[in-house]
Amino acid sequence: MSSTNLLCAGGLATPFRSIPADEALAVLETHYGLTGTLQRLDTEKDDTFRLATPRGERFIAKFSNPDEDPAELSLQTDLLEHLARVDPGLPVPRVVRSRDSNGFFTVTDSHGQPRMVRMLTYLEGTPLDRIDPTPEERFRLGATLARLRLAMAGFSHPHEAREIAWDVQHLPKLAFLLDGVTDPDHRAMLTEGMARFRQIEGKLRTCRRQVLHNDFNRSNVVVDRSDPAFVTGVIDFGDAVRTHIVIDLSTALLAYLEPEGGPAMFDRGRDLLAGYLSVADLTPDELEVLPHLVMARVIARALITTWRARQFPDNEPYIMRNTHQGWQQLRQFLSLPPDQISRTFAPDAASQAARKTEEARI
Repeated sequence: MSSTNLLCAGGLATPFRSIPADEALAVLETHYGLTGTLQRLDTEKDDTFRLATPRGERFIAKFSNPDEDPAELSLQTDLLEHLARVDPGLPVPRVVRSRDSNGFFTVTDSHGQPRMVRMLTYLEGTPLDRIDPTPEERFRLGATLARLRLAMAGFSHPHEAREIAWDVQHLPKLAFLLDGVTDPDHRAMLTEGMARFRQIEGKLRTCRRQVLHNDFNRSNVVVDRSDPAFVTGVIDFGDAVRTHIVIDLSTALLAYLEPEGGPAMFDRGRDLLAGYLSVADLTPDELEVLPHLVMARVIARALITTWRARQFPDNEPYIMRNTHQGWQQLRQFLSLPPDQISRTFAPDAASQAARKTEEARI
């Protein structure tokens, strides 16, 4: 896939006209026999609603970007149904099939746009990005992500190897976006960061791969502090793809970088890593490339969101909501020698962190 096409995959580059709520509700009533009140939710590239029915039920209804590939929705639908079979206790949405037993279907909206429609169960809880999790809660997050990885291990799909911009194994293909970064200091840091990634790219290729969620960020997790499991929902499987196990984990760790960088910028993430290692393993090579991949996600986020904010200026606050804090983190990362970064999560250090967290729990 060309670099430009990578950005267009999944409708990232396609403008569209939003479907009115009353029109969306009529579609849901016709195809699912459900009605009630719709609340529009902020999203990156589609129309998403929360439906509350008169009986007190709640669902998520999604009307896809007109440019989205049906194979992508097939991947997501089949993956969610696989998880329901393999690990029914996992807190992930369930697919709600239409009256015709379809996992998704296509309608043409009043703007003349083709829209694929699907319905998912609603997962109760507080979005993780509204709270600051404790070390024990970060441990629970890591354990949930590892459990999700293991449940996905046996899944396959014809579209699993698609290329998407948010899969950082393809970071070098985003280099052409550097020309759109107008701040010379920022552009220089991104250029140097891309060069750092190329230094570990060979070792990354030897690491294990499978289908993974690939977007376990704080916007895609809901929690309940009164629930012993803490995590009550993992949502948005739109970036699911066959990629490296360690890339999936690096996305989760990004949320726990210290905003101002500093020598201890990875420390809060150690709790999440300890929880992950309590359920699933990582090889020494995976632990070595892990901190580099966290920063690769910072670089990808800066490049993609800067480009998308220019394409969709009306949605700039949502698109850029997590980007600005990354500049200081990237500056701190680049100030350290690559071999020092590689030792951040060395096996001995990771084992010590896991023991420390477990002792604190006891």
